[in-house]
Amino acid sequence: MSDVLIKADELARRLGEVTLLDVRWTLTDPDAGRPAHLAGHIPGAVFVDLHRELADPSRPASEGRHPLPPVEDLQRAARAWGVTTGRPVVVYDDTSGLAAARAWWLLRYAGLRDVRVLDGGLTAWAGPLEEGPVEPEPGDVELRYGALPVLTADDAAAFPRVGTLLDARAGERYRGDAEPIDPRAGHIPGAVSAPTTDNIDASGGFLEPGSIRARFEELGVDLSAPIAVYCGSGVTAAHTLLALAAAGVDGALYPGSWSQWSNLPDRPVATGPQP
Repeated sequence: MSDVLIKADELARRLGEVTLLDVRWTLTDPDAGRPAHLAGHIPGAVFVDLHRELADPSRPASEGRHPLPPVEDLQRAARAWGVTTGRPVVVYDDTSGLAAARAWWLLRYAGLRDVRVLDGGLTAWAGPLEEGPVEPEPGDVELRYGALPVLTADDAAAFPRVGTLLDARAGERYRGDAEPIDPRAGHIPGAVSAPTTDNIDASGGFLEPGSIRARFEELGVDLSAPIAVYCGSGVTAAHTLLALAAAGVDGALYPGSWSQWSNLPDRPVATGPQP
């Protein structure tokens, strides 16, 4: 296993040694993950509800669409998933890690060091699937936020002066050509467009580390300087942080992301292809 990713063949060999979490979720059909899990999942995988367990939907719009859950709520959920002190965690989805990366980032932010994402997701898995719910033995993990850097809206506004702020959304949303979800179109002034889907190769797996580094260097990113990432609601930005981590580069997350920024009327908005 690498520090942040695991290949399907290695997972198959180590299946009994890890806590396996199924984080299937998409923005367009957020409730489809659980039925898909029940219909077929990697043996032993426990379903995780991104919207309700990896976020706090009760928070106001000014906090963004997927605010971080209180750490005590995350700990309660993680124990119910069977997450246990000292046991590695592997997370997967069926969208090349776009949802699983949220679980990876959040658990590491809460202090777990040994968390990895299945490279290529469920598509890469060649082994058997099992049906029905999984009810694991309760875990005993202790969580505490703060193990990874995060940005507030004020931090995000100032960040382009000290490093590179990456916008992981699709290019048309960055430019302001279209905004199907949030109240204003455009991007945070000074942010660089870096759609997270470009972290993936034709097979649905992550690019090799050298190709990841080359991709961001071609965007003008100084990989030795501070880097932060945002997206629509702090979910797919974690995917870009995962790609960077796979290439040996650290970065910070702006959890509120565009869904928070665009709901704050005093925050300026830039449009067009340039930062």
